[in-house]
Amino acid sequence: MPEKRVKVKLPNGADADAYEVSVVEAHAQWTDIKLEDGSSLRIKAVIIGAVRVEGQYDQEGNPLYMVKANQVMTVSAPDHLRKGASVVKGVQ
Repeated sequence: MPEKRVKVKLPNGADADAYEVSVVEAHAQWTDIKLEDGSSLRIKAVIIGAVRVEGQYDQEGNPLYMVKANQVMTVSAPDHLRKGASVVKGVQ
């Protein structure tokens, strides 16, 4: 399948030409984060697509890629942080 030419905005705000590249395979894993307040977050990026930016390279000479992704997140919070939890005066 021929690559489709698209325009993208670089982090510095400049517009650049890029080419859509089909994702053949992706293995998304969860990142588990424990917070000081007792909450746990699980985050996973779901890759929707990728583009290779024309004429842009990283410090090692590899082509610059940008991905289109959605973030999935689940939260597990302690009872005292949940909506509707009763608050005891002086205890947080």
